[in-house]
Amino acid sequence: MSDSPVINSMRIVPVAGYDSMLLNIGGAHNCFFTRIIVILTDSAGHTGVGETPCHASTLQLLEQFRPLIEGSSLLRLNATLSQLFNSEARQQQTAHTDEIHIPQMNPEKFYNAAAAIEAALLDLQGKLFNLPVADLLTSGKQRDRIPVLGYLFYIADRRLTNMHYRSGEQAPDGWFRLRHEAAMDSAGVQRLAEAAVEQYGFRDFKLKGGVMAGELEVETVEALLRRFPHARVTVDPNACWSLDEAIRFGKQLAGKVPYLEDPCGAEQGYSGRETLAEFRRATGVPVATNMIANDWRQLHHALQLNAIDIPLADPHFWTMRNANVVAQLCNEWGLTTGCHSNNHFDISLAMVAHLGAAAPGERLTAFDTHWIWQDGQQLTHQPPQIRDGYLELPPGPGLGIELNMERVEQAHALYNTLPDKNRNDALGMQFLIDNWRYDAKRPSLVR
Repeated sequence: MSDSPVINSMRIVPVAGYDSMLLNIGGAHNCFFTRIIVILTDSAGHTGVGETPCHASTLQLLEQFRPLIEGSSLLRLNATLSQLFNSEARQQQTAHTDEIHIPQMNPEKFYNAAAAIEAALLDLQGKLFNLPVADLLTSGKQRDRIPVLGYLFYIADRRLTNMHYRSGEQAPDGWFRLRHEAAMDSAGVQRLAEAAVEQYGFRDFKLKGGVMAGELEVETVEALLRRFPHARVTVDPNACWSLDEAIRFGKQLAGKVPYLEDPCGAEQGYSGRETLAEFRRATGVPVATNMIANDWRQLHHALQLNAIDIPLADPHFWTMRNANVVAQLCNEWGLTTGCHSNNHFDISLAMVAHLGAAAPGERLTAFDTHWIWQDGQQLTHQPPQIRDGYLELPPGPGLGIELNMERVEQAHALYNTLPDKNRNDALGMQFLIDNWRYDAKRPSLVR
């Protein structure tokens, strides 16, 4: 393969953006969020990019992988990625799963690092062959746009803190202003949904739960259904409901919601896969998850127990190619394809668009994206767009995006100013509840 382009350089750029005080089981989103951009250049003069969640251990892994990437042949992408997955760094990540509290022993961070590299390599291959990344995934491009949902949150009052949340006061009326204002009840969340529909045309919504008592979150779901009778609405309590609560709320919502995401988790000696299987049998409500089927072994056990219907295979935690294989399995086995999300820039939005565009079959639920909370902070020229409730596949080869390097450098400079660069949702909660501590089985405001 002497005529194959060679990877000349790999640049690892940690970046930061702004977030709202969004509430979840882990606390409140910080005023800043961080990501990593991987930028590859090849001997043909092309640039490929990938994005992934940021953590100190992910940055360390990417540096370890640099010698495997620089100098590699672009057409030997499979061999290059196999080297990553067979590397000493991977073995260290998976050798002591009982020690995952040590940052360098968290397998999730390995996949985050590999996912950014893989996306950048696929972007380069797409530019070489003049094809979209969706056509390079196993099933090939199936569609030009994918349904995405409006991800709704309860929002705490930023004015109660001394943190640097943006105010939104300079934004025009509507979504770009409301996403910075407090929304602590059903009426507040409904106003957010109305503004999101006006801005993006959503037909699907997901409420991030694990914040209020379950009864109040179900009440918010039902209020949204009354306001948008033709929409699909669901809730994700991040497994903080007990099995008994989940069954009670599930029966209340049965026939009204398309699915529930991780309504319950491990308890009383039973795994989350076992309790979700019980929940499905008791309620008949389909189950989505990004908590108990996040690798091949976990997915195998979840499917053996008939615990789930919708594996939410995030390209940042599975890699794009692995997530595409999950979509193929869903199509062949009668499951539904979905995608998990966390806060991200528009490079990730393009990754999600191509993943959804290549998902085979028609059993495709609206994909998650937090991007609406970051819209306006683009790091690319002409980023992907959400219109009429659909994320449109960007035109052009590769991922179809071009970095705006001025904005990338600004986001990198912001990252360098942050005193704590790893995610910490407990910080903002201290302004709401004295000595607040995370508890996986208690909603964040139920103390």
